[in-house]
Amino acid sequence: MLSLPSASRALLADKLVESLEFDADSTIQEVWVTEAKRRRDEVRDGSVQPILGEDALTQVRRLIEP
Repeated sequence: MLSLPSASRALLADKLVESLEFDADSTIQEVWVTEAKRRRDEVRDGSVQPILGEDALTQVRRLIEP
């Protein structure tokens, strides 16, 4: 599985997470769905620019490294 290309592993991970059943409070779940849609819309309308996950991790690592 680890020999798959990154995009394939990401898709597989996404499908695995979706397959999990969570006993999440419906109110919390509704808030997260609303937030996800808001963020999606920001990317679609161009008000924010997405960055690659690897680039995001690099930026975070720079911030937290001593």
